[in-house]
Amino acid sequence: MSKILCIGEVNLDVVAIISSDINYGSDTAAKVSTHGGGAGGNVAAWLRIAGAQSHMLARIGKDAAGVAVRSEFDRLGVTYSEIDVHGAPTGIVVVIVDKDGERSMFPDNGANSGLTLADLPELNSFNAAYISGYALLDPKSRPGILQMIGKIKAAGLKIYLDPATVGGMAGVPIAEIRAWINQVHCLLLNEDEAKYLSSTTELELAIADLLQICPTIVIKRGSHGVIAANRGSASISLPAVSAQVIDTTGAGDSFAAGFIAADQAGLDFTQSLGAALTIAAKCVAIVGARPALDAQV
Repeated sequence: MSKILCIGEVNLDVVAIISSDINYGSDTAAKVSTHGGGAGGNVAAWLRIAGAQSHMLARIGKDAAGVAVRSEFDRLGVTYSEIDVHGAPTGIVVVIVDKDGERSMFPDNGANSGLTLADLPELNSFNAAYISGYALLDPKSRPGILQMIGKIKAAGLKIYLDPATVGGMAGVPIAEIRAWINQVHCLLLNEDEAKYLSSTTELELAIADLLQICPTIVIKRGSHGVIAANRGSASISLPAVSAQVIDTTGAGDSFAAGFIAADQAGLDFTQSLGAALTIAAKCVAIVGARPALDAQV
């Protein structure tokens, strides 16, 4: 069984499900719950459901929120690094899910900031690494993450990167982000991110452009499925797996986990994409970004 090192962020998500329009300046009835979150943590959790082992490298505060997310990892069988955070709070994200299942997020990064090369565990027990773009976009973590990428590459591990949102990338020159992408083996992103990074409105042109700097491009298209390509090969499109959409939070992270687990297990490219779509369909059918403890695929 492959073991994947997940580098990024861990949060406690406070999710509010709204079944009507929001009454701004007044009250709006909602169903509120708390869940583990953060792209890195979500991928680590879904990797366990997809049949891989995972280890989470993140900074978690020593507070009530930290106790909650550690407990969830323990129950899912995700191992994690214990980093002394010196009083910083665990990251918190408020997630508003509207009546169509679309989510808006309000993050407080908290303890997540500040990962350094010294935090990187020994690599000899890992088969591959996933890196969340949120960590690279954090100026306090960026130097350490870039150093980690160098070490991971030198160790011969395959690196999967999700560059995070267009809004998050807006504060960093595109040329700099493309230089990061040039250091990894597989880029997992959505349509808007692909078009933004390639400065084109045509998806096939975006794929062709990104393949020049990364060997494998996988573009998540939500309800439209996936389009992906390896350098030197034609692109492949697959439709989404049918699901009742309740909450899209974490859908892209679950997709990434499904793809990584299948790819590391030796499935071919099309099979790996199909496995990713199957996991994503499980995610959007539940509230929150993490799998239920008894989830099966």
